Amino acid sequence: MKEVITIEVGQAGIQLGDVLWEQYCAEHRIEKIGRLENPTPQDVQFETFFHQRTHSHFIDLEPNVIDELKVGPFAKMYEYAYLLSGNEDAANNFARGRHSIGKQMIDKVNDTLRKVADSCYNPMGFMIVHSVGGGTGSGLGSLILEQLAADYRKKSRIGLEIYPSPSLSTCVVEPYNALLATDYLVEHTDISLVLDNEAIYGICQNKLHIAKPDVCNLNRLISKVVSSMTSSLRFQGELNADLGEFQINL
Repeated sequence: MKEVITIEVGQAGIQLGDVLWEQYCAEHRIEKIGRLENPTPQDVQFETFFHQRTHSHFIDLEPNVIDELKVGPFAKMYEYAYLLSGNEDAANNFARGRHSIGKQMIDKVNDTLRKVADSCYNPMGFMIVHSVGGGTGSGLGSLILEQLAADYRKKSRIGLEIYPSPSLSTCVVEPYNALLATDYLVEHTDISLVLDNEAIYGICQNKLHIAKPDVCNLNRLISKVVSSMTSSLRFQGELNADLGEFQINL
């Protein structure tokens, strides 16, 4: 069995990650407390992403979003040791997320990631979920990718990056954060799945006929895309059976 270690960084990454695990659980018949419904000997493929509870790693510089996970419907499924939060946010500032607040936290992140990797039987690589418009997702996210490239050079790194849009932007500096982060993504990710906020918003309006899509609508649509992308890893099949094949086929 080969495993994938998933890392969710920042508010957007964590909120998307929570919906993503809900999607995985529905597909693999896993209950909210992390228990498999009516297990059979053939139910082994889910272990690519699940192990006892989960091999997901949630990281944020401020505790509010992490606290929401701990009281949410899937709270009992998560291992609290892998829910990392600081005391203050990056204030939508790339430099603050990468060079000051984020840098104070990176050693703790590395130690936890090492524990997760050591508990895996044969990790294929890493999947990092984050927004490049926010300070934590762009700054700390790029710092984590740089560390992964240095510490796990031979492992694949797939990025699920939410990009800001001009018309839906909540902060004037989001384009700057995205531009600064993209330089590190090009250098340190093997594959990037670019999730354009405005395009996804348009799909919700024009195809799903949701007049005013909210974050939950966007995240659920993205979770379907990611689920489809990773289905070959989580179920029996010949195409894209491991992370390396994604890169080769592209």
